[in-house]
Amino acid sequence: MEWSREKRYRRIEDVSSEELNALEKQVQESPYRQTFHIQPKTGLLNDPNGFSFYNGKFHLFYQWFPLGPVHGLKYWYHVSSKDLVYWEDEGIGLKPDTKYDSHGVFSGSGFVHDEKLFLFYTGNTRTQQWERIPYQCIATMDKEGNIEKTEQPFISGSPQGYTDNFRDPKVFEKDGKYFCVIGAQIQTDEGKIVYYESTNLLDWTLKGEIQTNFLQNNGFMWECPDYFEINDKAVLMFCPQGMDAQGDDFRNIYQSGYLLGEPIDFQNDGKFNHGNFNEFDHGFEFYAPQTMLDPSGRRIMIGWFGLPDVDSVTDEYGWAHCLTLPRVLEIKDDKVIQKPLPELKELRKEKHATSVSLDQETEKWSEIAFRTYELKLTIDAASYGKTGLKFRVGAAEEVLFYYDADENKLVLDRSKGGKLSTKEYGTTRKCDFDITKFDLRLFVDESSAEIFINDGQEVFSTRLFNEEMSNGIEFFSEGQANIAATTWRI
Repeated sequence: MEWSREKRYRRIEDVSSEELNALEKQVQESPYRQTFHIQPKTGLLNDPNGFSFYNGKFHLFYQWFPLGPVHGLKYWYHVSSKDLVYWEDEGIGLKPDTKYDSHGVFSGSGFVHDEKLFLFYTGNTRTQQWERIPYQCIATMDKEGNIEKTEQPFISGSPQGYTDNFRDPKVFEKDGKYFCVIGAQIQTDEGKIVYYESTNLLDWTLKGEIQTNFLQNNGFMWECPDYFEINDKAVLMFCPQGMDAQGDDFRNIYQSGYLLGEPIDFQNDGKFNHGNFNEFDHGFEFYAPQTMLDPSGRRIMIGWFGLPDVDSVTDEYGWAHCLTLPRVLEIKDDKVIQKPLPELKELRKEKHATSVSLDQETEKWSEIAFRTYELKLTIDAASYGKTGLKFRVGAAEEVLFYYDADENKLVLDRSKGGKLSTKEYGTTRKCDFDITKFDLRLFVDESSAEIFINDGQEVFSTRLFNEEMSNGIEFFSEGQANIAATTWRI
């Protein structure tokens, strides 16, 4: 289907029920629908938005174009949960129905105040000449779920010196005041983060730009900023577009990562003393993550299991993308680690366990014959060569994850992993790793895998589009190795 501008900017309210029913039927016939990840019922899902805990529930919105697997007129779709595991459909949260968001409700955040959930977002508009004018807007949700937009945006257009790439407000409280960070681009096509200050969440004053020393290979636009502090450390996370690949790093079309350093003094110069930029995820699809603080004080992150400006295998079925599983963030040894959410254990069903000793051989795990599961491994790898596992093994398909003792690297290889839509960006991902005995947790859904090493020290995520019969699991080693495995069907 050819997606003209006119088709991309149709409203779902103007589409016939017959067309919507046909699209829903097309999606339902897709062989790749997920079972325990948030996904759109039709069309395209992208950035998670408004992630928050309010009125006894977790609330999450995501950008949504309902009429096809492309970027078009964006809505916010709303889901809620009591446990971050099972999610309820709350329907459309925000519609592009004012002059300040006429061409799309773009990304933003949630903040609970005065018994309401404040939703901050970028309203996308276009002139007749298709020039973009961004507005930073506010809506509020009450305890009955009613959402109302304020009459005026809190920021109109872009500040002087910045382009119309000015979006994704994230609001937080620090030192008794409210701050809002916004992704930006200066006129010389360099990414920046601008911040504002408020005393009441409604009226905002421009304070300036966060001053970083991330000045080389730093991209032309910084999207989806977020800021938080854990103990005495500060994390500034964002998505720089346009970085060049360097060795094993920055291999995807766009990146998502963080700077870790000393807390920022937002009320003065906004200077940030920090270390190197680190990617969150070493896999193939991870972007636009957002965090929230839950009632127990945990910092929880969820991301878009996809990337901008690339196609998806599921496009032919009228839908694209999903969200990642929630991850608990902690700081350890000057690094942000991402632990699988403990509540995910609620998904576990029947259990299988085995242990194998390998010596230059491969061993199949014949008991496993289902597609969606959690697998936990303890690997005592060989002192040379490759040791690891193959999953989604079929007649002509397999996905490899292994430790390479010769190179001291972890490797994810999906070159034989079924249908792919981003081969131009490579089919393997690697990261440095020099521990021969380690733990691994693998969550495999119908069309995705998320791999956590040593309780989130390293993470690899990938979408997978395999044949129905590709269900096998095998362990292999090029030397002497021991592997203990437990799996639970999900």
